[in-house]
Amino acid sequence: MAKKSKKTAESEFVLFNVLYEDGSRSSNRRIPREMVASLDADRDIRAAIEAQDREIAEKSGRPRGPVKKIERV
Repeated sequence: MAKKSKKTAESEFVLFNVLYEDGSRSSNRRIPREMVASLDADRDIRAAIEAQDREIAEKSGRPRGPVKKIERV
């Protein structure tokens, strides 16, 4: 019988919930772990989420509003 590989406790990503100024919410946004460990983590996380929003808006044709709050899951 084959052994199941155990998943490491640390994953490559950290999850965040994003609240927008219009009241909408986006859950479980994935940000690379190395961005969270940097000195300017808050600025880097916000920049990564805003870049993801721009990419999503380009594909869907519906822009997201400004980010109000970011909380780690």
